[in-house]
Amino acid sequence: MVGNRSKTAVMAKLVVLKFGDGSFEQGFTVTLQIGEESDRPSTEITGKLPPCPEILLYYSRWQSSYLQLGNGYRLDADKIQVTNVSVTQDCHELALIVRARFNTWLQAQEFRPLREKWLEKLQPTDEIRVILQSENSHLQRLPWHIWDLLERYPKAEIALSSPSYELIHKRRTSSPTVNILAIVGNSQGIDTQADQAMLQNCPNADVSFLVEPQRKELTDYLWGKSWDILFFAGHSSSQGDDGIGRIYLNQTDSLSIGELKYALKQAIERGLQLAIFNSCDGLGLAKELADLNIPQIIVMREPVPDQVAQEFLKYFLLSFANGESLYQAVRHARERLQGLEDRFPCATWLPVICQNPAQKPLTWEELTEPPTQPIFNDVPPVSKKRGLKRTIFSSLLVTAAVYGLRFLGALQTGELQAFDQMMRSRPDEGPDPRILIVTIDDEDLAHQRRNNEYLKGTSISEKSLNLLLARISQYQPKAIGLDIYRDFHAEQPELISRLRQTENLIGICKGSDTSENIKGIESPPEIPQERLGFSDFVHDDDGVVRRHLLFMSQETASLCSASYAFSSQLAFRYLSSLGIQPKFTSGEVIKNLKLGDTVLHRLSSRMGAYQNIDANGGQILLNYRAAKKIAEQVTLTQLLSSPINPNAIKDRIILIGVVARGDFPDYWATPYGHLLDEQMPGVMVQAHMVSQIISAVLDGRSLLRVWLPGLEIAWIGVWAGLGGFLAWQWRLLPHLALAVGISSSVLYLLCLSLLVWGFWVPFVPSALSLVSTVTVVTIQNSKFLKEEGG
Repeated sequence: MVGNRSKTAVMAKLVVLKFGDGSFEQGFTVTLQIGEESDRPSTEITGKLPPCPEILLYYSRWQSSYLQLGNGYRLDADKIQVTNVSVTQDCHELALIVRARFNTWLQAQEFRPLREKWLEKLQPTDEIRVILQSENSHLQRLPWHIWDLLERYPKAEIALSSPSYELIHKRRTSSPTVNILAIVGNSQGIDTQADQAMLQNCPNADVSFLVEPQRKELTDYLWGKSWDILFFAGHSSSQGDDGIGRIYLNQTDSLSIGELKYALKQAIERGLQLAIFNSCDGLGLAKELADLNIPQIIVMREPVPDQVAQEFLKYFLLSFANGESLYQAVRHARERLQGLEDRFPCATWLPVICQNPAQKPLTWEELTEPPTQPIFNDVPPVSKKRGLKRTIFSSLLVTAAVYGLRFLGALQTGELQAFDQMMRSRPDEGPDPRILIVTIDDEDLAHQRRNNEYLKGTSISEKSLNLLLARISQYQPKAIGLDIYRDFHAEQPELISRLRQTENLIGICKGSDTSENIKGIESPPEIPQERLGFSDFVHDDDGVVRRHLLFMSQETASLCSASYAFSSQLAFRYLSSLGIQPKFTSGEVIKNLKLGDTVLHRLSSRMGAYQNIDANGGQILLNYRAAKKIAEQVTLTQLLSSPINPNAIKDRIILIGVVARGDFPDYWATPYGHLLDEQMPGVMVQAHMVSQIISAVLDGRSLLRVWLPGLEIAWIGVWAGLGGFLAWQWRLLPHLALAVGISSSVLYLLCLSLLVWGFWVPFVPSALSLVSTVTVVTIQNSKFLKEEGG
């Protein structure tokens, strides 16, 4: 655990969802309130959620599958069951069904006005506390964090609340430490030592441990001192039709919250802010504690595996004690649990906040006295000459340290995220007029089935494909790209002939990769090798496609024999009609693809923000076209059933691909979105790749490049030097903070402008060097003044 770290307070948003009388059989009346934190709501709107009794059935099925996992839950020790039957995959699949059905319900027409008002009033950058008020226990048990609307807001977290609450006027005594009462109950079959160790490492905390206490000992502690946080680790459960929560103090004794009522009321009146029950099935505990009007409670909504409980506590304490708000700390810790979901499915579903709406959550800093001395004091001028020498030396030292971190790959994730943000911030270029995309959506699939067309493991029937190719070909496109796998023989003679004889038709296959255990997919048997392209994308460690694979050498036993990418083949066909043929540069160690006067320079394993990546094959950076839509689009059904403007097809590249989210989902994370509902269909990514090649060759549109290492080091050094100069010139903290803020904004705008022109220059290393040098030089000045003062 590291030391406390202050953060600048920002005005957060408060959103309240009030569920009125209703049920899943009748539907619910819902009121949405939006406002600033600590202020009255500025917006209120009422809507309705329709009946949806099946959602409880889907959740119950998932819950049953989850409980069969037997992952050493922190339940009553007598109820722990361990099974050797693996149901992990079933649990994952049922969770996906719950997610889909739940979001379908929340996208109902009657609820849409609330959703649209939310999107209108709240920005994705806002820090948002969402409070769900309802007495319906089934409604509270649902995993609301999987709501697609919440996932759009990275700084939003939801909490549960009862419609009835009261503000308790606390008599909290001032203390330089956070007072924590940690109860370690019956630990049979689980490991609570890790919980104790993490609490002991909390900064500025005074932790009192009660290990397997007797009932009187616990009540005496609750009465005897003012506590800020109450923590419990051990076995717990919610029992009976009312879900009464029960904690197991030791091998023989257990208690409900009601049996601690008076001691807990005393603790709350004396300033208890937060109760954390790092144990199983805690909604029953939370309900009874809420009746006592405790400000905040963190519980697990279902039985929690031992390791999940420990990891959540670690990440929560790390974030909360280092300055994050309570809600942000819970979200951060909850999302970090995703790394365990291969062994513990749906771990991210478990932690939940229960909130008293009358109380505003305190931060870790607010639980302690403010420091007697500020970190930085306003200082008078020091010796200019000595200060300038220290500044120059510090700037050089910071530059070397930052570039060293970059070389080791420590900054790669941050740089890629900044790159994505800048890609989204570029001005709109408009669609590429040389491309038309024929999409196959869910309605197209349904339409084919209604016509009794057999899809045979793909998204388009032989009848529809034959009609589609015939209709497109008659209007003389330059190239047709079939971005659909067909690793089987066609049956209709007319389609077989058309696939073989359509000279400008490009098919796809997928390469094998034994290192990743990827078997690959064969090409359509009717399409000859010279008209094939591989569909493989290269994605970064976070799953985002930022690189464009132009060509590669296939493995010996690969099911796909294509050497060039699908996008490359389509671009070659288009450009060849203009007399431009692909060739490789000569006289260079690394052979680069050349089209006319345009050279597509390959990435190396260390280039720009990328450090030690797999750069095999011909890879370049993918300069997505900055447009709301990459090209004009038409659905399969529209093209087959409606009149066609010949100019929409003549001399264009026609891409045919799937955008359906049902039977054949083909979606990829891009700089424009990582979440499921923001990802881009594969055919659209292919369109961006084709557009990148032909736009660079014919329009002179910039390909993305990076500077030479020496120039990047100089650029980082300039911003380190500027940071040193600012700290040397301005000693008053408000002035210095303003100067750093303006400089950082200028840096971002410069990097964005250079990206638009085709140069990806270091933003994160430069910003880090700027801030680090300011910090180092300011600390040096402060120490020097103390030394001078004796």
